[in-house]
Amino acid sequence: MSTLNVNKSNFEQIKNSTKPVLLDFYADWCGPCRMVSPLVEQIAEENPQYLVGKINVDSEPELAQAFGVLSIPMLVVLKNGKIAAHSVGARPKQQILAMLES
Repeated sequence: MSTLNVNKSNFEQIKNSTKPVLLDFYADWCGPCRMVSPLVEQIAEENPQYLVGKINVDSEPELAQAFGVLSIPMLVVLKNGKIAAHSVGARPKQQILAMLES
């Protein structure tokens, strides 16, 4: 499964998923975001048990504000609609997977 573009109109549906959700808050101009993006894409393709979404902080400032995004990339894991884990900055794939599995 590929990553989903998350926005205000589909966020509630994604948040309420029965699967663990990985959200990648990013911006097109952000260098570290471009390093993390292929890893997030790989995780989405290789792990159908997770729902993976990307949120562009420039086009979705309300969602970024709701999650308190001050620095990007920021990765958030939601389980049962609640934040289970989050990290700021570029992370290796194994650390991102560990966030989802914890």
